[in-house]
Amino acid sequence: MPRINLKLFATLSSYSSDDNECIQVQDGTDIGQLLRDFGIPPDRVALIFVNGVRKDTGYCLKDGDRIGLFPPVGGG
Repeated sequence: MPRINLKLFATLSSYSSDDNECIQVQDGTDIGQLLRDFGIPPDRVALIFVNGVRKDTGYCLKDGDRIGLFPPVGGG
């Protein structure tokens, strides 16, 4: 089973209660499933980066992937 590193930035950090340095996921898990597993509504995620490259929710996770999830930026 793949082991990944997950970083939740800004307001998304509230969806994680502990350090997500090394998470084990099932084979075939994509980012959409990862969001569901953590209870993160997809509309709360504006940017997804895997190993520094922008991806979408259909990306299938691989062992050693580093995932960064960012919420929409607001301001005024």
